[in-house]
Amino acid sequence: MELQVEGRNLEIRKVWQEKIEEEKGRLDRHHPGLVHHLRISIEETAGHKAGGHEVRMVASIPNDTVVVKRKGEAVRPLLVEAFDTLGLQLKEVQRKRRQNGKEAEATTVGPTMGTVKSLFPYESYGFLMTMGGQEVYFHENALKDVTMAQLAEGDEVRFGEGEGDKGPTAAWVKLVK
Repeated sequence: MELQVEGRNLEIRKVWQEKIEEEKGRLDRHHPGLVHHLRISIEETAGHKAGGHEVRMVASIPNDTVVVKRKGEAVRPLLVEAFDTLGLQLKEVQRKRRQNGKEAEATTVGPTMGTVKSLFPYESYGFLMTMGGQEVYFHENALKDVTMAQLAEGDEVRFGEGEGDKGPTAAWVKLVK
C-alpha cells in the first residue's frame, strides 16, 4: 500500500507518524492487498476551537474510493477512530463484493426453465415456477426482450436464478417463443 501523509497548517509529529504506521500495518493484516493508495491529511482547523483538528483519509481500492473524515481536539484518537471506520467500510465493501460474486455464480450456472405462475403488473413483479416446483420472484427490471404486458400466466420462460433478500430471485427472464 502506498501511503501519503500531509499536514495542513501544522507539522506532522513523530508520534502521529508512528500511530499511522501502526494502524496501516493493522489495516494491511485485516485487508491484505485491498488498499492500493492511502492519503491522510491532518489539518489544524481555524474555525474550530483552539487546538481543533480534522483528519481526512482517502483510500483507493479497486473500482472504488473510500473517504473518512473526523474532527476533534486530539489527533491520535482521531487517527484511531478514522482507521477503525475505514476498516469497517472496507469490510462492508468486501462483503458486498462476495455477495455479488455469489449472485454472479448463481446466474452463470445456466438458464433454468419455468413458467409464469403469477403476475402483479401494477406492482411491477411476479413469480415463476421452476420445473422442480420451486417458486422464484422476479421484478419487471429483470425482463429481457419482453414487457410485463406481454407476459401471461402459464407462459414458458428461461431465467437466471440468484439469491435475493427473501429467497430465490430471477436475475433475468426471457420468454420462450
